[in-house]
Amino acid sequence: MVDAVNWNARIEDVVAGRWKDPQTGKAAVLPFEAIELAETTDGREADLIAPLRLGRRLAVVSDENTVEVMGRRVARALAAIATVDEVVLTGSLDCDEATIARVGALTRHADGVVAVGSGVLNDSCKHATFLDGRPYAVFGTAASMNGYGASTASVTLASGLKTSLPSHAPRGIFLDLGVSAAAPAWLSAAGLGDSLCRPTAQIDWWASHRLFGTFYSSTPYALQEGEEEPMIARAAGLAAHDLAAVGALQRVLTLCSMGVAFTQASHHGSMGEHQISHWVDMFAGEHHPGTTHGQQVGVASLVMARLQARILAMETPPVVKATRVDEAAMLRRYGPALGPLCIAEMRKTALDEAAAAAFNARLAAAWPTLRRELQAMALPAARMAEALRAAGGATTAAELGLPRPVWHDAIRHAREIRGRWSFVNLAADAGLLDEFLEDEY
Repeated sequence: MVDAVNWNARIEDVVAGRWKDPQTGKAAVLPFEAIELAETTDGREADLIAPLRLGRRLAVVSDENTVEVMGRRVARALAAIATVDEVVLTGSLDCDEATIARVGALTRHADGVVAVGSGVLNDSCKHATFLDGRPYAVFGTAASMNGYGASTASVTLASGLKTSLPSHAPRGIFLDLGVSAAAPAWLSAAGLGDSLCRPTAQIDWWASHRLFGTFYSSTPYALQEGEEEPMIARAAGLAAHDLAAVGALQRVLTLCSMGVAFTQASHHGSMGEHQISHWVDMFAGEHHPGTTHGQQVGVASLVMARLQARILAMETPPVVKATRVDEAAMLRRYGPALGPLCIAEMRKTALDEAAAAAFNARLAAAWPTLRRELQAMALPAARMAEALRAAGGATTAAELGLPRPVWHDAIRHAREIRGRWSFVNLAADAGLLDEFLEDEY
């Protein structure tokens, strides 16, 4: 046990409608009914699930790693309030269309689903129940990612494209901090990596808003205000399975995920750094080292932080040229199925000669003010790396186990797979990216 801490501060206010959007003065219309972080949920599982009205027959879904950790315990407890089907997913899991269909088939007789796990398992249950209109809840087992409360799911399509699909949030999210703290430390380090994208994503998102007029909201960042520093300060405790450190991390991850409820967008926590990670997952192939999304995002966030800092250190703004969209090369790189999809995504942010000239004029006019705005949002890459190292996480692509050429390809081509403008676009169109990559690995 740790000193008494209200792990649900601000979280419970958002759920109850007491926390208002600073921009609109309105409470969020939440897709979930309950969120609770607790030092333990042991013995309370039925009391937590019963008010959610998931149905009289429940499927409790875990995997080979989480069934003994928590899945069996949850299934036994819920037998007091419902007929329970215990489903244990076996083998290597990815949140792809095949796994989602498998979850749907294995749980088809249940009125509702209770997921016991983290990233892939949660998203698979989330999207399977979204597709057939059933409710679900989740008991999280690790502080490994920020997607428990999101109303989107990260899915690998049959084509091989990894994308965020509209889905639905769980009716209840219950995070047992004792279980999360006991999880392998690398999972907590991955969660820290996923959370450290806040500054790089915010810089990309705000710059896109200022330069292209795209949507931006400060509300997701107001939700997390005051939480990032305690999380970073306790980073070393993640490697030691310290409950207070994991609690601080789970708070940031949870508050970040709640931002989607206010904006219906994931941009506040997913920009250039996530595109790099997605490219690795989609195209590293036999060179993929088996690392997780959060581990990759942590290292990619350091790359983006260094790239952003290098450009923002320039007294005069970079000057871009028209974007070169080499369709033939992209078709060779991605094949006949994915190639056209990637070309379409890249064209969403590509600049022709007129658009490049207009962009240069806007950037030149905005540069002195924009630099100050963006620098105020930044965290030094060295500080981010220090926190990751203290948590036992990777800080370089070499430590991830990715070959240098694959890592450079991931950075260079990340903008081809998702139509969200980032500093990778700026560096590439300004002819700065190749020089930057010389020092990256």
